[in-house]
Amino acid sequence: MKRLFITITLVILLVLQTGCSEHTMAELEMPEPAEIVEKPNLDLRIEISGRNATIYVTTNMKIAKEHVGMERQYGEGHIHMYVDDGEKISVKDNKYMIQNLLPGKHKVKVSLHNNDHTPYDVAKLLDFEIK
Repeated sequence: MKRLFITITLVILLVLQTGCSEHTMAELEMPEPAEIVEKPNLDLRIEISGRNATIYVTTNMKIAKEHVGMERQYGEGHIHMYVDDGEKISVKDNKYMIQNLLPGKHKVKVSLHNNDHTPYDVAKLLDFEIK
């Protein structure tokens, strides 16, 4: 009988002890909300002159040519451009001239990238024609 009394007393003490924490269960299980980071915006404009096309890039991302290839810094980076599915062109200014294009239809893909070349997942495609 004495053993049963001691066992019941220990169980009651254990139950009471678990309720004496400084934090509620909800506080312990809820992770901190992650900071919501917006992607930079991107807009393109083109001017055609003869067989040349100048692409103007408007973005709220800081184009940081001095940090290309360095550590990621949110809000800055550089531009990757692809003309007619060709090789990547790393653009470090808000305008780029494509020269000596052949007459016909062309397309340019422009995407925004962090300093370390990881994408912001922001891209636009621009179709145009050289006459």
